[in-house]
Amino acid sequence: MTSRAAEQTRDTLSDLGEHAAGLGELYRDLHAQPELSWQEHRTAGIAAARLHAAGYKVTEGVGGTGVTGVLRNGDGPVVLVRADMDALPVTERTGLPYASAVPGVMHACGHDMHVTCLIGTAEALARRTALWSGTLLAVAQPAEELGEGALAMVRDAAWRGLPRPDAVLGQHVGSFPAGAIVHRPGLIMSAATTVDVRIFGRGGHGSSPETCVDPVVTAAHLVTRLQTIVSREMSPREPVVVTTGMVHAGTKANVIPDEAHVALNFRSQSARVRDQVLAAIRRIAEAECAASGCPRPPELTVSGDFPLTVNDAAADARVSAVHTELFGVEAVIEHGPLMGSEDFSVFGFAEHNGGAAVPSDFWFFGGTPLQAWADAPGESPEEKLAVIPGNHSSQFAPDPEASIQAGTTALTGAALAYLS
Repeated sequence: MTSRAAEQTRDTLSDLGEHAAGLGELYRDLHAQPELSWQEHRTAGIAAARLHAAGYKVTEGVGGTGVTGVLRNGDGPVVLVRADMDALPVTERTGLPYASAVPGVMHACGHDMHVTCLIGTAEALARRTALWSGTLLAVAQPAEELGEGALAMVRDAAWRGLPRPDAVLGQHVGSFPAGAIVHRPGLIMSAATTVDVRIFGRGGHGSSPETCVDPVVTAAHLVTRLQTIVSREMSPREPVVVTTGMVHAGTKANVIPDEAHVALNFRSQSARVRDQVLAAIRRIAEAECAASGCPRPPELTVSGDFPLTVNDAAADARVSAVHTELFGVEAVIEHGPLMGSEDFSVFGFAEHNGGAAVPSDFWFFGGTPLQAWADAPGESPEEKLAVIPGNHSSQFAPDPEASIQAGTTALTGAALAYLS
């Protein structure tokens, strides 16, 4: 028996084909004009204009460049649907005709797709108000890649004037096959923490290292030693990742610099493990600098703290049931928890909702073209995912039409799971 929410989703999106070309143009435009975190002015302007034209009460500049749109449609729950907007400092290598026109910046994580699907859902529900009742709160969020945007929005005075949500819903495109929907009750994504380490040496001529303290050598030892945190200090049953993503030092081959800068990021799935890893990073950095005879201890700066993404079990069951009806039993799979991170869950935290946590649900939808998935080497999904360009890759390229269809359907169905 088809649920009311699934039936209403099909009715709401019955004219999606008429609007598909416009959504495709929107996606390609956003993809070609990516904007880094806190610079999403053009993207925010487009989102605001589309929401305003659809009849939403729009507020711009929330938490910086964030946008909110409220559509009140009678009595019923308030449902928050969220998309992030920012791009990454990555040089695109997809070769697509609509590839990034901004040097060194790319929508390598699919946030252009998220905005497109948010607009698709918001416009579809605005066209079909006779089919649902309640309030839709559409949120276009900045700076997810820094883990700062959601918190900045909920701390903005403008946020306090918005209706308190009864459900918080979000999604993310990934390298699963187009049409697949990935759910998981409870923990679905890990926490993430970024640590910057500033190493102080004593510079000089490359021909006279004995008169210097070389911070480059210290940084090299530090990078190597940090890898032992996971392999030698953590239980193999604890999911932990420590990655050094940046090492900067020096300006010339024959000059020993005064400083070196190491930036790393680690993922964990509990507060206890996070604290243990952070303590190990601090201990190792200080010890390596002491062993090298650095003139002063290192400076450590902790930033980019992403919380755990934990789905409310009842909310996930409610949304995944509708998705199963819309996409089919075989298309809706349980996977994870993933080591990736999100700041989405901030919107449901009790401290930002009058002291009571709001049920939230976050899922993934596939973007890999079906032929590319079939052609990828390997038999299992894990083998294929290991070789298909994924999020943050310079070659990440979701199938536009299939992904827009899936993402808009999934987000609309989730909203109607509450608004029916």
